[in-house]
Amino acid sequence: MTPISISKTTFKRFIIGRQGLWPGRRFAGKDGVAAAIRNSEALQLDPLNVVARSQEIALWGRVLDFRPEHLYQVAYDERQFFDYGGGLFFYPMQDFPYWRAGMQHPELYPRWTKFVADHPEVLTQVLEAIRERGPLGNRDFEGNQAVKSYRGRKDTALALYSLWLKGELMVHHRQGFDRYYDLRERVLPPQHDRIASDQEALDRFSRKVVAFLGLTREKRWPRNLLFFDMQVSPEQAKSQLAALYEQNVFTKVNVEGSKEDWVALSSDIPLLETIASGEIPSAWTPLGPSTLDEVTFLAPLEIVSARGRAKEVFGFDYIWEVYKPLELRRWGYYTLPILYGDNLVARLDPKLERKTGTLKINGFWLEDNAPADDSSFADALGKGLARFAAFVGARQVDASLIQPQKLQDHIQKFLK
Repeated sequence: MTPISISKTTFKRFIIGRQGLWPGRRFAGKDGVAAAIRNSEALQLDPLNVVARSQEIALWGRVLDFRPEHLYQVAYDERQFFDYGGGLFFYPMQDFPYWRAGMQHPELYPRWTKFVADHPEVLTQVLEAIRERGPLGNRDFEGNQAVKSYRGRKDTALALYSLWLKGELMVHHRQGFDRYYDLRERVLPPQHDRIASDQEALDRFSRKVVAFLGLTREKRWPRNLLFFDMQVSPEQAKSQLAALYEQNVFTKVNVEGSKEDWVALSSDIPLLETIASGEIPSAWTPLGPSTLDEVTFLAPLEIVSARGRAKEVFGFDYIWEVYKPLELRRWGYYTLPILYGDNLVARLDPKLERKTGTLKINGFWLEDNAPADDSSFADALGKGLARFAAFVGARQVDASLIQPQKLQDHIQKFLK
């Protein structure tokens, strides 16, 4: 199979467009939330709520008129998605049978397998309580003994987590970010109640991880399978990759400036060709303003920019510094990259002061390529900031730290 060659611009536009972030929001409302998550393949969850949770910011950047309650509605009321894994992502419910293949391999979770083996009476206690009383959370159990773990402080908390990893429990709903568990058979839609074979799971997740990333370096593809808790030997990875090329599931791609081979889904080649021709795929037509009309703030755990991808895709140096000590932070506690057009041109560190209803910008930094003196960029920044303020429920915005002053003055008309 002859590799196709693409420019850096096509590479970048495809990555962000495949994830629904460019050239603008193409999903809308509650149904759009479900469509956006399916399009993205997975949505990482995080409990921190400095201005909004990461998963909410990610959906805000993809879905016109997104409201945070939409996420729990499509996941828990409609059972379209389930949350799972140490990294904690939402996945389409159709994926659950393939995750169950891994659940049959206790060696994947040695710490929790040991807990299950050492504490059978606690697991029985938790299961019987949920079976009799319905969905329960950690706070509903007093615990039998204290434990030291980042997953809980009671043995019953670790039992809940272990049973969830084993697939015997699923998250029934959340209150805030607290999980309430129920028996799998009372949560999982019956059409998805099966266990896929190991090969079925490998086939599905082999495709899914490339769709999730858009394009991935061939040599990193086996490691990227860890997003879905798939661990393969070098021999198995080599065999699987060869088979997917042979079946025309994967296509090799050469990216301008890279000496490595990249992998794309063959079904995505028409999208790459359309972008390479300077056009926008018709399915990507925005329902509202484009990212040139209005900037978008990327979530801290956004797959196109987290884990070093901002540097790879945009040449933008980004590390989420929320877990760094204050004296080691270069930017700020909850800094978000700013997408303008198809470039990351700036970053800001926002915080919602809920008592006063103030969205405070604690820091703002322009990249060298930022068109700071361009009135079109200033308009786009002001409009994006105003939309973000409305999304988080702010009554006012403190943008006094945005510099240069001319830019700050320009955006103020959008913040009144």
